[in-house]
Amino acid sequence: MILKQLRISKRLSQEQLAQMSGLIVRTIQRLESGANASLESKKCLAAALNVNIDALEQENTSMDKQSENWKNLPLILKIWFTFNFLQMRPVRHTAKRMEIFGHTFGFFFCWLGLFNEAALVGGLLMLITAYLFTLLKWQGDKYQIWYEPTSNEDT
Repeated sequence: MILKQLRISKRLSQEQLAQMSGLIVRTIQRLESGANASLESKKCLAAALNVNIDALEQENTSMDKQSENWKNLPLILKIWFTFNFLQMRPVRHTAKRMEIFGHTFGFFFCWLGLFNEAALVGGLLMLITAYLFTLLKWQGDKYQIWYEPTSNEDT
């Protein structure tokens, strides 16, 4: 459910959304952290956010370019996130996997570079990419831009 993203995009606090929907703040917090919502709660939230129920159940696959965290990112990082994640909301574990992949194959190709110059160049480029993903992870943590999968999604 993309409740948190919808709430933030409408510039509402959890308290405001709770008041508008007739739910309690604890319910909003629980739903934003990944708990399942009853049909009645979904109806109340959909009405308060002026969306249909299907929109609430969608999975977020794009960056929320209206959020304060996104607006505060330096331009180079906006370009980097957009390019590296192909318009998808970045997930921290995806960046971690790319970092591990780059380091593993980078070192492997550098080792092969003892026998082939092209492999050495490829290995060095992969290591540079891995270190850039390390920086990307650090910047994502700093600006809190990561999409947080719910507990029932793959982490």
